[in-house]
Amino acid sequence: MSKSKGINTICTHVGELEDKEFKGAVSPLYMSTSYAFEDVETKRYPRYFNTPNQVALAKKMAALEHGEASLIFGSGMAAVSTSLMAFLKSGDHVVFQDSLYGGTSNLATEEFDKFGIEYSFAKDAKANSLKAEIKKNTKVIYIETPSNPLLRITDMEAVGKLAKEHGLVSMIDNTFASPVNQNPIDFGIDVVIHSATKYMGGHSDILAGTVISSEENIERIFQMAKNFGGSLSDYTVWLLERSIKTMGIRVKAQNENAMKLAEFLNSHGSVLNVFYPGLKDHPDHELAKKQMKGFGGMLSFELNENINASKFMKSLNLIKPSMSLAGVESTILLPSQTSHGLLSEEDRLKQGIKDNLMRFSVGIEEIEDLIEDLSQAIEKTK
Repeated sequence: MSKSKGINTICTHVGELEDKEFKGAVSPLYMSTSYAFEDVETKRYPRYFNTPNQVALAKKMAALEHGEASLIFGSGMAAVSTSLMAFLKSGDHVVFQDSLYGGTSNLATEEFDKFGIEYSFAKDAKANSLKAEIKKNTKVIYIETPSNPLLRITDMEAVGKLAKEHGLVSMIDNTFASPVNQNPIDFGIDVVIHSATKYMGGHSDILAGTVISSEENIERIFQMAKNFGGSLSDYTVWLLERSIKTMGIRVKAQNENAMKLAEFLNSHGSVLNVFYPGLKDHPDHELAKKQMKGFGGMLSFELNENINASKFMKSLNLIKPSMSLAGVESTILLPSQTSHGLLSEEDRLKQGIKDNLMRFSVGIEEIEDLIEDLSQAIEKTK
């Protein structure tokens, strides 16, 4: 089944395992961690990412992102770290855009020196800024769009072209967009990474990651992955395949709610700033329209300085102050205390992440109920 199929068809059918014995409607679950090694075409072992359920789900992931192959990991950070380390060695250099998921930034700043790997953070996410950081020993350019948590948009086509001109591998964290809203490989990006915990899982009950690329790149990443041991249990693989079946309709509903909430907050007198690429006054709105099919279910905002962000969140009745994102339920958090809590205050402020910045993961609830909850919480904490 090719990428020409619709998103909901891919989510539902690609990578299905056939229940040949009982003809069940869903993929059977193979829980074994031990398989035969004689008289078989493939020697299967969970840490080698090739159990039946792992292989089947990888096909779905690859189809969703228009790639050739995929690997499923135990977490998003397992996918990020393994992919980077597969293309970097002592003496190499990687260029990161300035605004990244805090865990990715922390991986570089806390771990890369131990391996003799050099890194640079560009002053922003523009291709020219990334180009300015390229050195003779640069091997990878790593971007994230929309960015976490300020929803800045990076020009994927420009970055893909830049990487190819310099013989570099381009990588992207596509978690915030999901394959429903954006397919980076179509714009020339080499390696696409997701925290599958988020929109792919979608119910706040699965921890997983995935990486999608060409067969050649995935083979290289696999050679590192089998030694790092970041594979996912088959039960969670099975749950993730089940969850992805509804990803298309979930994400589209979240897109619609997020757009309406961004407009509501943007017009509210007690809101100082709203960060959402679907708004016409967002600095990257035109670029987002060019490379995204939908603007996503994530937004961030700052209330007026006289409103205490922590008290505001505690006044919410429906929207849950909670870590992580992309579940069917709406959640909110302070990036300064969670996703970017590992960064110094100075580094956070350089990225524009203030202490009162709130990241809002919009769910699928009725829009009227979400607006009412935000309104009453603002009134209580004015």
